[in-house]
Amino acid sequence: MASSAARSAPAAPDQHITKIIFSSAAGTMIEWYDFYIFGSLASTIASKFYQTGTPLGDIIAWLAAFAVGFIVRPFGAIFFGRIGDLIGRKYTFMVTMTLMGVCTFLVGLLPTQETIGPAAGIILIGLRILQGLALGGEYGGAATYIAEHAPQDKRGFYTSFIQITATLGLFVSLGVILTTRLTVGPEAFAAWGWRIPFLVSIFLIAVSLYIRSSLKESPLFLRLKSIGQTSKNPLKESFTNPVNLRYVILALFGATMGQGVVWYTGQFYALYYLQNIFKVPLVDSNLIIGVAILFATPLFILTGWLSDRIGRKWLMLSGMALGALTYYPIYSAMYNFRYALDPLQKLVDAAGNKIPYEVNPNYSPVVLGVFVFIQMIYVTLAYGPIAAYLVEMFPTRIRYTSMSLPYHLGNGVFGGMVPIIGLSLIQGTGNNMAGLYYPIAIAAICFIVGAIFLKETKDVDITADI
Repeated sequence: MASSAARSAPAAPDQHITKIIFSSAAGTMIEWYDFYIFGSLASTIASKFYQTGTPLGDIIAWLAAFAVGFIVRPFGAIFFGRIGDLIGRKYTFMVTMTLMGVCTFLVGLLPTQETIGPAAGIILIGLRILQGLALGGEYGGAATYIAEHAPQDKRGFYTSFIQITATLGLFVSLGVILTTRLTVGPEAFAAWGWRIPFLVSIFLIAVSLYIRSSLKESPLFLRLKSIGQTSKNPLKESFTNPVNLRYVILALFGATMGQGVVWYTGQFYALYYLQNIFKVPLVDSNLIIGVAILFATPLFILTGWLSDRIGRKWLMLSGMALGALTYYPIYSAMYNFRYALDPLQKLVDAAGNKIPYEVNPNYSPVVLGVFVFIQMIYVTLAYGPIAAYLVEMFPTRIRYTSMSLPYHLGNGVFGGMVPIIGLSLIQGTGNNMAGLYYPIAIAAICFIVGAIFLKETKDVDITADI
């Protein structure tokens, strides 16, 4: 862990740090938008690329392609993290943003299975791999870049703006989907309108690249470079040094894997659960998640600020503990306010005619939204302080590489697999609550490991190693 010292990190002027935060956060938000637009449209277009014989099976196949992007994120973290520690933070996240934007745009142009057969799904997986690699390099660069400009006593506050970007990316993706659907109509949206959210991302990327192009390199990285202390082999230093490797392992099993499952349970799994288990209509389900996210977003800033005052460790661990203890009762209570009275009712009869669901008389989007918002509180507790925490665990010369790998393993693999594992457990067991066993177990294990082995980092001076 980076050592403590009396002196504090040199602070950028307020006007300068504001521009740094805005530029970094805006770009990262757009990358998350690109990444999550894929997942947000799952229930609409899964069958256009994968046809398994059942609607839930198509969703699971789509989520498998979605999960590929999560699985390769650690490889992107290693590859781009190494470049970031060798060449610089700014250059690296400019490259990752460009790669992400181009891949998302190409998804919007991709022919469906009806046109080119199974090749559509294969090409889609290829694009997801490139997206995952790009996102693996983006987060660590943006978080490191802001932290290395921030003053000692405001690092949690400033980096919390990066934490907002993942949630805002999901929120914007839901907003663009709803706006497009309401503009072109349900039938046109299902036929071709779903492509629009993918295509517009290229304009968002262009704007963000323009904004970021005016940024200068991180002052700590420039200082390292000027005195010849940049790492010659960041991968070797990060993962073969026993001391640093121990911190990488602790960051994964004591912080990021629990934070990852809490994030994806409270947002993505909740969305899929509403749509595929409770059969809540597309517009209603997106509004439920979107409004909950909107109200919860300021809490990321609050928890980041609070972590500068009382510490980061127990804020993060409290989010994991609350999730492990309350997910089961929350989803049990949500069942009473589901949309379809019989969620297993078939969509068509023997003659192929559509059968409308019998609506539950107790159906309440407001109550469902309150339960999602409660889960979002856990997300903000676990996620708000974690960027600052990870930055403070590792020395400047290998920070980009060292923090990126555990973050993307925890979020991309452990967290990103929550929806597909959850829905697969439900389909395999017939138990609508079975999907919660996985996030509950991971959050509980991470809480125990973190409580025993993690140290508080808020007083660490990240300049002390230079």
